[in-house]
Amino acid sequence: MFRLLPLFVAVSAALTVPVQAQSLVDLYQSARGFDASYQSAKSQYDATLAKAAQAKAAILPTAGLALGVSRSTQEVIPDQGPSSDRGYGTQSATLSLSQPLYRPANWASYRQGLKQIDLAQAQLLSADQDLIVRVSQAYFDVLAAQDSLTFVQAQKTAVAEQLASAKRNFEVGTSTITDTREAQARFDLVIAQEIAADNDLRVKKIALDQLVGKSNVQPAALSQPLTLPALTPNDVNSWVAQSAVGHPAIAQTQIALDVAQLETQKAQAGHKPTVDLGVSYNAINNQEGNSSAAMGSRVNVGTIGLSFNLPLFAGYSIQNRIKETLALEEKARNDLEGSKRAVAQGTRTAFFGVLSGLGQVKALEAAEASSQSALDANKLGYQVGVRINIDVLNSQSQLFDTKAKLAKARYDVLLGGLKLRQANGTLKADDLQSVNALLAK
Repeated sequence: MFRLLPLFVAVSAALTVPVQAQSLVDLYQSARGFDASYQSAKSQYDATLAKAAQAKAAILPTAGLALGVSRSTQEVIPDQGPSSDRGYGTQSATLSLSQPLYRPANWASYRQGLKQIDLAQAQLLSADQDLIVRVSQAYFDVLAAQDSLTFVQAQKTAVAEQLASAKRNFEVGTSTITDTREAQARFDLVIAQEIAADNDLRVKKIALDQLVGKSNVQPAALSQPLTLPALTPNDVNSWVAQSAVGHPAIAQTQIALDVAQLETQKAQAGHKPTVDLGVSYNAINNQEGNSSAAMGSRVNVGTIGLSFNLPLFAGYSIQNRIKETLALEEKARNDLEGSKRAVAQGTRTAFFGVLSGLGQVKALEAAEASSQSALDANKLGYQVGVRINIDVLNSQSQLFDTKAKLAKARYDVLLGGLKLRQANGTLKADDLQSVNALLAK
């Protein structure tokens, strides 16, 4: 037993080690390798790169090798005399090479393939920004739910103390039964709130675990006291100007316009000629002769030439195709303008949301101090008999409700800063480092 004692101590120590809290950056890295939506976007990106490379084949040479073996039997039946049979075999090999010299439609398709690569990069960037916001949202949801449960439990403790005080005062005759019943009703209400808060925390944790692919994730809380960073630059026009440069949504619609313009060039190429270079070498071996000669022979043929093709009339299909592509080009141009307007509006909305959140945090900080002073005054008034029990209970509820709203407002400001960068298209993984710096070590 004495020999096993160190083992028991080590096992007990291992079981009592607290769960290591994970930072926002750590959970984001985990989500990048697990989240199905992001992995789907990454697979689509790889597929688009391969598809774009296929368009290059239309401007490159093509080569082919053809081999053939045949066996023929010839029976000659003369008008007089016996018939004769003869068999002969033929082997052939053809090597051909073709190179497009002038095909405008093929070159337009090739440039469209290059645009598809840019489109895939913009789509992957958009998916990465969406993942950053989703992880941050789930992260702060858990922290907010934890704070709500903590504040409800603290309120339950305070109400329990007030209930015990009311019961003691009623027993000695210094208060009425009304104070006791009011405190009991408030205590029962807090118990219900605690159950709801505990369930909400459990649901939020499950959502975060599923997003990052880990179980029992414990996000690190914000350090206290906390000073939220100021919004820089503090000019909405600067944020909107940044959105016009590299926003993924604007980039996608711009690429769609470029592709539509190239599609018009492809349609216009239907009126233009095409020129191809062709080279071939053909070898035919007749070892036993053929149908016209009894002696064996070998024929080698080399060919090189140009192929010119000029379309003259195609039933107005080319003209109508051009009209179609011009209309689609105008549609893409309107989509681009609509995307720019939507991004600018979303950026302004997110900017003023962050400013409003910072103002709410300051107001709630002042309200927290005022609520604490009001609670202290009501407790003192209750002790000297100038306040009743319900006044203290209301002050307690107001204080803890203000604390919960303040904590939620701080999370909303931090999340709003990330959403602002997503709205103007500048959000990247490095932006999480500034949030990580605010977390408790």
